[in-house]
Amino acid sequence: MENRVYEYLTVFIMSWLFVYGLTPLIIKFARSINFVDKPEARKIHQKAVPLMGGLSVFMGFLLLCIYDVVMSPGRSFDLKFTGYLIGAVIIVLIGLIDDRRGMKPLIKMGGQIVVSLVFILSNISFQELEMMFGSVYLAIPLLLVWMVGLMNAMNFLDNMDGVISGMAGILGLGFFAFSLIKGQPANAEAMALIGLISLSFSGAVFGFLPYNFNPARIFLGDAGSMFIGYFLSSMGVLMAVYARNFNDDKMFYLLPVLLLSYAIFDIALVSYTRKRDGRHIMQGGKDHSTHRIHTALGSTKVTAVMVYVINVLIVLTTIVVYMVGKRVLLLSTTAVFATFFIIFARKLDKIPIVIPANQIKQGRSRT
Repeated sequence: MENRVYEYLTVFIMSWLFVYGLTPLIIKFARSINFVDKPEARKIHQKAVPLMGGLSVFMGFLLLCIYDVVMSPGRSFDLKFTGYLIGAVIIVLIGLIDDRRGMKPLIKMGGQIVVSLVFILSNISFQELEMMFGSVYLAIPLLLVWMVGLMNAMNFLDNMDGVISGMAGILGLGFFAFSLIKGQPANAEAMALIGLISLSFSGAVFGFLPYNFNPARIFLGDAGSMFIGYFLSSMGVLMAVYARNFNDDKMFYLLPVLLLSYAIFDIALVSYTRKRDGRHIMQGGKDHSTHRIHTALGSTKVTAVMVYVINVLIVLTTIVVYMVGKRVLLLSTTAVFATFFIIFARKLDKIPIVIPANQIKQGRSRT
């Protein structure tokens, strides 16, 4: 156990230090090739900002994932782990292309579907897919909706300095905590690897956060936000599988929904209000939960910290629910958070928002 604690600390610290040291070099490189995000009406920043933060985060994550395997005699680049890393590489490449040249939404979504299938088919067995919802033909589409939806949810939520990098680090630590609880001898190594991957991820995003917190010196870009969405959604699938198997209760497939409920809340709020007001759902705008909180509080830093606090509470609650292992607690807690977010959404919906001209389609305008 002492050796494992040492391994956990080493991975987290090394990942943090690597990204913290690499990011200034990435900033200089991005500026030298004009890989920057320029100000627009729907964006908050007033000057061009380097747009390759996702590459920095991913490089730290990938390096430490490789370290996790190479330095541990009992681990190898098996189908599951290799498939996981291939999916991560592809989504980052798609994001970099989109950041640099732009990409049609359907093409980008097609790439997200391919990446999700790579993960699903390499990490979830046929028997597990059958067990999930009674049919592979139902399980795969639902998992695709989950993964593609979260990749786009994090892409949508990456709209304010430091919000999703800090939030992602907190959620990564939540997955790490999950890997430590109620382990079984049969899956001890698998859970330890999930813990190490989660720490590699958390260390990477926390190493990036000082440069991304307001005022940001570099942005994640689509490469970073979609990679974060890929990590959170894929870890959520693994979390659901292990939680369900341990408790022998399909209701525990809800556990990652609870853990990632803030991201789900934000994309649901934006999709509903845009559809209701006759606006384009997929076009950017200053109408996310973070924009509305910022308008109410008047501070980007305070907005980011508020999102962090909400997610810390969600993580702690999710871990307690899993430790107790009771279906009634899972369902009642999920209902409480759903009610909270509905009330919160109604409050935020009353806050005035600015709608860029390209967002106005028909119907009423809220400015």
